[in-house]
Amino acid sequence: QVQLVESGGGLVQAGGSLRLSCAASGRTFSNYVMGWFRQAPGKEREFVARISQSGGVTSYADSVKGRFTISRDNAKNTMYLQMNSLKSEDTAVYYCAANPDSPQDYWGRGTQVTVSS
Repeated sequence: QVQLVESGGGLVQAGGSLRLSCAASGRTFSNYVMGWFRQAPGKEREFVARISQSGGVTSYADSVKGRFTISRDNAKNTMYLQMNSLKSEDTAVYYCAANPDSPQDYWGRGTQVTVSS
């Protein structure tokens, strides 16, 4: 089992930046594809970004491409999401996930990001 804890959320003005972290414990972090997802009020959870086990391959939702950067540090068992040029529509609870495309997936409890316009 993998335990995931997100941090770094908060309130920021439109155009600002935040960096989210996802700390993992339990099984070997470097074995897992990792991802960030988000859920805005009244909406379904949506994909934000994904990163391969080594960090060499990344993918993004079109809505965040060019503004968000996903990365990981396997030595620190931590994944990051650098969010720049934030918009009000980025307001959501952000979740990190291990093996998000697998039946054996693991999720954190989320961290709130609020962007004021």
